[in-house]
Amino acid sequence: MRLGDFDIQALSDGSFALDGGQMFGVVPKPLWEKKMSADSRNRIRLGLNCLLVRTGRQNVIVETGIGDRFNAKFSEIYDIDVSRRVPDQIRRLGLDLNQIDMVINSHLHFDHCGWNTRRDGDRVVATFPRARYYVQRGEWEHALQPNERDRASYIEGAFRAAEPQTTFLDGDREIVPGIRVQVFPGHTRDLQVVWIESRGERACFISDLVPMSPHLPYPWIMALDLYPMETLASKKRLLPELVRDGALVVFPHDDAMPWARLVEREGKIAAVPVEER
Repeated sequence: MRLGDFDIQALSDGSFALDGGQMFGVVPKPLWEKKMSADSRNRIRLGLNCLLVRTGRQNVIVETGIGDRFNAKFSEIYDIDVSRRVPDQIRRLGLDLNQIDMVINSHLHFDHCGWNTRRDGDRVVATFPRARYYVQRGEWEHALQPNERDRASYIEGAFRAAEPQTTFLDGDREIVPGIRVQVFPGHTRDLQVVWIESRGERACFISDLVPMSPHLPYPWIMALDLYPMETLASKKRLLPELVRDGALVVFPHDDAMPWARLVEREGKIAAVPVEER
C-alpha cells in the first residue's frame, strides 16, 4: 500500500495457535467463539503479521515474527505454521537482509522478535547485519529477568545477539522522519506502538494493545496482559484517535485482516477492511 511518500507492505511469518481463554480473558467462550473458532484443544489461530516500510531512504521492519528457534515439542504446543517466513518474503520483495536499515520491536515476546537473530553455524547472529534495532529499555531489562508469570513469553536467544546493534529507548521517540514510537502500557509495562506518517496519512502498528480486530471492544483484553487495567486505559486513549483520524491500523495477530480502518457505529468501534492501493 502507498502511504503518502512511503510504501508499506504487510509481511507474514506464518501463524500459530494460543488458548482462546488466554486470548480473551474475562470474555466468556460463548461470546468469543462467535468471532473465532477453536480447535479440539481450545486453541485459536493467530497470524504473525509484521510490516516493511520503505521511506525512499530507509527500509524499516516493524516486528520480526516467531522465527525458527523452537523444537518439535514447542511447535506442537503452539501448532506453528512455517509456510511463510519473514526473511523469505523480504527477499521476494527484492531486498537483501543487509538492506534493512532499522528493526522496531513493539516488545520482546517470542512471537514478535523471533527473526531478530538467526543461527549461523554454531553462532547466533543478528539477522539484519546492518540494521539498528529499537526497543524500550524497560522492555529489554524485563525480558532478561522476567517474572514467573510471563517467563514463558521470552526467549533470550531470539534477541540477545543483536544487543550491539540495539538502541534502547526511554519513552516516546521519533526514529526517523515519519516513523515514531509511543508507549502504551498494559500488555507489558513498556509496550510501544509504531506510527508511520507521511503527507497527512497515518498508519499505526497497534501491537498487542489490540492483537486482533475482535479485541477492539474496550473490555476484550487478553489474560496474558500483565496490567489489564492499564490496557483498558490505553485503548480508551488511542482508539478514538484512530477513528477520528481515519488511520490505517495494523493488527499483529489477525490472520484474516492484517490491517483495517476503524469506524464508530452505534457507540461501538469496528474494523473496516481496506484494499491495497
